[in-house]
Amino acid sequence: MEYLPLRMKPCYKEYLWGGQRLAEAFGKEDTPATLAESWELSCHRDGMSVVAEGALAGKTLADLGALDRAAFWGSECRGEEFPILVKLIDAQKDLSVQVHPSDETADISVGEHGKAEMWYIVDCEPHSAIYYGFNRKIGKEEFVRRAKDGSICEVLNRVPVARGDVFYILPGTVHAIGAGILIAEIQQNSNTTFRIYDYLRRDKDGNLRPLQLERAAEVVDLTPVLPSECKANGCAVFAEFTMAEMFSCRYFKAFRLDVRTRADLAGDARTFQHLLCVDGGGRILCGGREFPLTRGSSYFIPAAAGAYSVEGACRVLLSRV
Repeated sequence: MEYLPLRMKPCYKEYLWGGQRLAEAFGKEDTPATLAESWELSCHRDGMSVVAEGALAGKTLADLGALDRAAFWGSECRGEEFPILVKLIDAQKDLSVQVHPSDETADISVGEHGKAEMWYIVDCEPHSAIYYGFNRKIGKEEFVRRAKDGSICEVLNRVPVARGDVFYILPGTVHAIGAGILIAEIQQNSNTTFRIYDYLRRDKDGNLRPLQLERAAEVVDLTPVLPSECKANGCAVFAEFTMAEMFSCRYFKAFRLDVRTRADLAGDARTFQHLLCVDGGGRILCGGREFPLTRGSSYFIPAAAGAYSVEGACRVLLSRV
C-alpha cells in the first residue's frame, strides 16, 4: 500500500450563529444554509471526516487505523481513540459563554471527555473580541447568579483579536468566540461543552437553547486570569519557508508554516500529520504524486508517508501529536 497524503472531506455542523463564509471563501461544497463548523479532521461519533477520493475514499480515520494503525496513525497514538479534532469555525454571531471539563473532571461514565483547545484566528472583522476567563475572583454562588441573570460577561475578560493570534483555552476556563471571527481550532477529540449563557436565543423551532449550568459549576475554574496571546515556542527560518511552533501541550503540537516557494518536510513514524491551508495555495508533492492545495484544503498525512514537500505561496497549519 502507498501511504500518500489523503484529502479529507469534512463533517459540517449547522448552528444558528454560523453563516456561509466557509463556503464562499474556503471552498466548502454541499454545505447547509447556516454553516457554523467544518470538522476537518474528526474521528468523533458526533461527526466523522472521511477520505475524499482515491482507493480509500469514504474511509474514516478509524477505518485507516484498523487497516494499519502504526502506518496511518503513528506509534505515539497509543490510546484506542484518535487523539485530536481540527475544525474551522465561522462565528457570524456571538457563540454562547461556555466551559469544558478536563480529563480529571469529565464524567466518562456518561460519555464526557476532557477538552483542551487552541484557537488560531484565521480572520476577523474590526473590533472583534473573545471572552477568556474571569477578570476578578468570584465565588460559585455569584457565578451561578450571574449566569442566570445574564450579567456573566461583566466579570469576564473581553480580549480584542487580530489575524494570526493564537490562544490556548485550558479546560475549566470560561470562554466565548465573538461575532465576526473565523477560527481554526485544534483540540482534544471531544465534543463535551457545558453552555453557561446564550443571550436568551431560541433555536429554529422557537425553543430556548438548553444550558448545562449545574454541570458547568462543577468543572469551572473561578480563578481570575490575565489572558494573553500564545507566542511561538520556536521559529525556524529558511530561504523558502518559515515554520513556527504555535503551541505544544500533552495533547497536540501545532505549527504555522509560511511557504514562500517550497517547504521540504519529513514524515514521522511516531505520528500522523494534518495540513490545513488557511491562506494562498499551491500543491503537496509526495511519492512522485502531486495534490492540489487551496484555501480550506485539509490533508491527512499518514505516519508512514515519508518525505513530502509543499510548493506555492501559502500559509498552512500543521498539527500532530
